[in-house]
Amino acid sequence: MDTDKLLDTIARTWDADVTPALFDYIAIPCESPAFDPQWQANGHLDRAVELMMDWARDKLGDLPGASVEVIRLPGRTPVIFVDIPGDATSAPVLVYGHLDKQPPMKGWTPGRGAWWPTLEGDRLYGRGGADDGYAIFSAITAVLALREQGLAHARCTILIEACEESGSADLPHYIDQLAPRLGAPAVLVVLDANCGNYDQLWLTTSLRGQVAGTLTVRVLDEGMHSGDASGVVPSSFRIARLLLSRIEDPVSGEIVPSFHVAIPEARRAQAAQAGAALGANVHRQLPLHGATKPVTDDAGTLLLNRAWRPQLAVIGIDGLPGVANAAAVMQPATLLKLSLRLPPTLDPQVAAEQLKTLLESDPPYGCEASFRVDMVSQGWHAPPVAPWLQATLDRASTIVFGRPSALIGGGGGIPFLAMLGERFPDAQFVVTGVLGPQSNAHGPNEFLHIPTAKRVTATVAQVLHDASTTAAARPHASIQHRQSAPQRSSCTSS
Repeated sequence: MDTDKLLDTIARTWDADVTPALFDYIAIPCESPAFDPQWQANGHLDRAVELMMDWARDKLGDLPGASVEVIRLPGRTPVIFVDIPGDATSAPVLVYGHLDKQPPMKGWTPGRGAWWPTLEGDRLYGRGGADDGYAIFSAITAVLALREQGLAHARCTILIEACEESGSADLPHYIDQLAPRLGAPAVLVVLDANCGNYDQLWLTTSLRGQVAGTLTVRVLDEGMHSGDASGVVPSSFRIARLLLSRIEDPVSGEIVPSFHVAIPEARRAQAAQAGAALGANVHRQLPLHGATKPVTDDAGTLLLNRAWRPQLAVIGIDGLPGVANAAAVMQPATLLKLSLRLPPTLDPQVAAEQLKTLLESDPPYGCEASFRVDMVSQGWHAPPVAPWLQATLDRASTIVFGRPSALIGGGGGIPFLAMLGERFPDAQFVVTGVLGPQSNAHGPNEFLHIPTAKRVTATVAQVLHDASTTAAARPHASIQHRQSAPQRSSCTSS
């Protein structure tokens, strides 16, 4: 492989073809179904699908045997399935991404917007470019760069879904339908993860699970003058605070022991190494206001907090008017949308039941306290990396980034990983991405760091090439490198 030529090809393709396509994609408000219930009538997801389909067909049109298609099941969001033939003796590599987006949110810097793509230096601002619209463009560019040099590559299948931001509820149905065509992938490449910095290849080793739901505390049938009711009727907001204290220490933020797991020693060591490499940048990359400080100055502890320790966030509230419209009225109810992030190996169904019991049992003052579980998401813990793949990733990071690869635990979740990890227990995982410092996925001023995207594309090319040329990646060798998937844990004390 002529790596200089590979990088040059990838850079030219990104500049001439990929970046303009991402401009068009970012301009489409293709919100995930959870945020756009009328997605079928609005047609934005279909517009994004057609854009990616047209681009892929144009690039792969002359490649024998390659296919690009949209698959639709009744009442479900569509998926794009790309199948590019490769070395017939090697197991396929499956590349995953998604095209649905989070809502626009407020707070974008003037001149930028969620649906208004803006290129400022190396940063392409706008919703969805980094999370995760670049994936299909990156994967196809990687294949074409290899073929330009006549280099072998494994068969590459690309799966782009349209409801990841809504929990990937439709994806299992498509995986069932596509199972005969997917085969048994040697490697699953997921381009939807974070990176600790833009200076090296970051590989995600775990992702947290989640229970999200709505806590409702009701004390009155209708609002009452606060002068008459306060001191007689308990505040629904105060009761909600009391209930949350059953889960989270109000001073330290520590979650009760029943939602913890024993953190593997290897992950503790990796967090310490990543913390030493990133230092204060772990928290400096966040837009902390004024003199606000992180919960600790120890970077390794912060990384473990984000990756392996449960954390509670109140992400929505109903029942209270806005400050400008507030009157002297005690409101009848307070509703809080809660997000409890869980350790990767914790069983989220058990956690959801326990959370519901903690919030609903013996409500203060005999009020109505109910918790509706809205979403349950399984975490993911990567299996050990096969020696051939570790060598590939180390080589790619050194050549492309100029530094060794690094390991990090992720704080978010990708339901796809746990699902396919169970379905393909022999598969290796390469979970990486471009969401680095200040890239702000889901928030205002989200951006794609284009140089990192180009380097990640080169890494994908290296994986595709080595998967076809390394004997250990071939199907007959899968037993030799088989690693048992980590067992799911129930709610236990740490």
